[in-house]
Amino acid sequence: MTERVVGIGAGAKELATEDMILNIGPQHPSTHGVLRLRLTLDGERIATAEPIIGYMHRGAEKLFEVRDYRQIIMLANRHDWLSGFANELGVVLAAERLLGMEPPVRAVWARTLLAELNRVLNHLMFLGSYPLELGAITPVFYSFNERERIQAVMEEISGGRMHYMFNRVGGLKEDLPLGWLDRVAEAVAETRRRVPDIENLILHNDIFIARTKGVGVLSREQIMQYGVSGPIARASGVDFDLRRDEPYLAYPELPVKVVTREAGDCHARFEILVEQLKVSLDLAESCVDRLRSLPPGPINQRLPKVLKVPEGHTYAWTENPLGINGYYLVSKGDKTPWRLKLRSASYSNIQVLREMLPGHLVADMVAILGSMFFVVGDIDK
Repeated sequence: MTERVVGIGAGAKELATEDMILNIGPQHPSTHGVLRLRLTLDGERIATAEPIIGYMHRGAEKLFEVRDYRQIIMLANRHDWLSGFANELGVVLAAERLLGMEPPVRAVWARTLLAELNRVLNHLMFLGSYPLELGAITPVFYSFNERERIQAVMEEISGGRMHYMFNRVGGLKEDLPLGWLDRVAEAVAETRRRVPDIENLILHNDIFIARTKGVGVLSREQIMQYGVSGPIARASGVDFDLRRDEPYLAYPELPVKVVTREAGDCHARFEILVEQLKVSLDLAESCVDRLRSLPPGPINQRLPKVLKVPEGHTYAWTENPLGINGYYLVSKGDKTPWRLKLRSASYSNIQVLREMLPGHLVADMVAILGSMFFVVGDIDK
């Protein structure tokens, strides 16, 4: 038994304290899913932080190996459930590259349009949920109102609200419905008109600024060491976006504006999402205009009943809403891949928490976690 003498008063010696181990999760409401953080606390300040992942692991990479290239698309769009269409793209782009297949022009532009609409949906979710985690309930109603407007056109074309299953090797599942482009243009215009309401409601709020300015600063060096990508990296001054720097789909013909900030804190990360939302709306509008000008034609390539990808290997990476998403495909010439490695954005992004959280108060932990904009299924795969 340890005996301790507690002194009271000005002349008393400082009371010796012990570090406390605190488990956040694995079912804490502020962690966007089943994530666990093991914190060591010195009083109310975080001394060390260890992200413990794997509670949602489904073994997606091994499941890919026993599914053909149609079934893989269904499985691949589920790891980041806010970016279903974007997840599908990497798989079909990798398969098409090994096949030496060029999708029709209309499919390329339609894919680009749908990818940007999916990005809008993703960002609107976080623009509403992040203030909610800091105690502001109103913004989530604004952002979800806009989400429903975009969801309506996505659901009309694909039949799905989250898992679109609209990509196919060689193009898209089917052609665009009659009048659909007009409805997309209306939805994009109305959402653009409403974005300033969300921005003014949150971004310049004194309480929001106090909770986010200078909190959770992530340096450029830490970004490079951990392979952090997407909005989080660009908020720390990393000027990199695959849509501009290694363009795919129709992005070589589009003026992709890459938004960056230098502060690297929670507020900068939120600002990036707001600005990227506007950029995606502009890109979607450009895609609609181009699709209207294209002559009628096929939306996909005719495929054999059993699709076999030639022997070889390739890596297809895309700029997903949360960061770089990559698939390393190795084929032995069968109808299923020999290996399909998934590099998900959230997996790399969340590892940097062990560097970010120490030194901050427990009260700031939720603000930092929410600003990392991750999906736990994307971490665990």
